[in-house]
Amino acid sequence: QVLDFGWPDLHTPALEKICSICKAMDTWLNAAAHNVVVLHNKGNRGRLGVVVAAYMHYSNISASANQALDRFAMKRFYEDKVVPVGQPSQKRYINYFSGLLSGSIKMNNKPLFLHHVIMHGIPNFESKGGCRPFLKIYQAMQPVYTSGI
Repeated sequence: QVLDFGWPDLHTPALEKICSICKAMDTWLNAAAHNVVVLHNKGNRGRLGVVVAAYMHYSNISASANQALDRFAMKRFYEDKVVPVGQPSQKRYINYFSGLLSGSIKMNNKPLFLHHVIMHGIPNFESKGGCRPFLKIYQAMQPVYTSGI
């Protein structure tokens, strides 16, 4: 059985996707004692670390002795083979996911509206000073708005 949960490189997966991945992994692992999960990633290994860390949190909810051993094996794999979760957004999403599992965070499925963006100060990126900022807004990984410079 092969499942593709891919998402764009250099992006953290949506929380819904992390939930789906963890549920699929858990369902498969609990279906038969001989089942294993193999994770493959074409991009950077930090994204794989997000999935492994999320599943470690997920499987901790109803930890039996066998699941505790599995957790230890996953932890060893994570420490030895996977680049630590290093991007701030990756760490933030693991914390969000942990909050979802503990019930301290609820998913908001109501639409969000961006009314304005305020930049305090203009960074000096060009050799002559200043920069030419623009805004690009994505919805479900698709660009929906690009401002002028």
